[in-house]
Amino acid sequence: MPKDRPTKGETTRIAIEDAAMNLFLTQGYAATSMRQIAEEVGLALGGIYNHFSSKEEIFAGIIIDKHPYKQILPAILAAEGATAEDFYKNAAHIVISEMGKRPEFMNLMFIELVEFKGKHGAALLKEIVPKILPVFEKAIKTRKNLRVTNPALLMRSFIGLVVSYLMTEMIISNSILSKLMPKNTEDAYVDIFLHGILKPVE
Repeated sequence: MPKDRPTKGETTRIAIEDAAMNLFLTQGYAATSMRQIAEEVGLALGGIYNHFSSKEEIFAGIIIDKHPYKQILPAILAAEGATAEDFYKNAAHIVISEMGKRPEFMNLMFIELVEFKGKHGAALLKEIVPKILPVFEKAIKTRKNLRVTNPALLMRSFIGLVVSYLMTEMIISNSILSKLMPKNTEDAYVDIFLHGILKPVE
């Protein structure tokens, strides 16, 4: 038996999270009960409590376990570029593309912000920062033309770039504003992140 094969308990936990996520996304967090989650996964209500103490604990588990960073991180580590600008453009394209394939996670983040005011963010960051921060530390050490020298600030601003792009893309996708965007909107958005909106002083 392979060592990394999930146990029966882990398999059940994943099934509970999958069922709960489906319900949270289709009918909302507040409208979903523990009983509905149990019915969705095919367990007795008591069986849910063998794995999670509350609906919020299930949601917190989903936020960490379903985050796509596990797919994104290797791609960021493989991002190449002769200059800092090339590297961040490539990294941004990778992350935006991968996150774009997982629209359900953006919807979960909206639930996190509205229902919980971001309270589970600390647990998520505890999970992902040790894995991703070294990428930005390396970028600062190896690329000397960066104005930002604090890797945590650089990481935060990069996350802000990705989240703001995806959120605004969702908002404007079917609007007149979308038709006014340039064809290379993603490149232009990353360029603003890298250089700002002001022309350099002569």
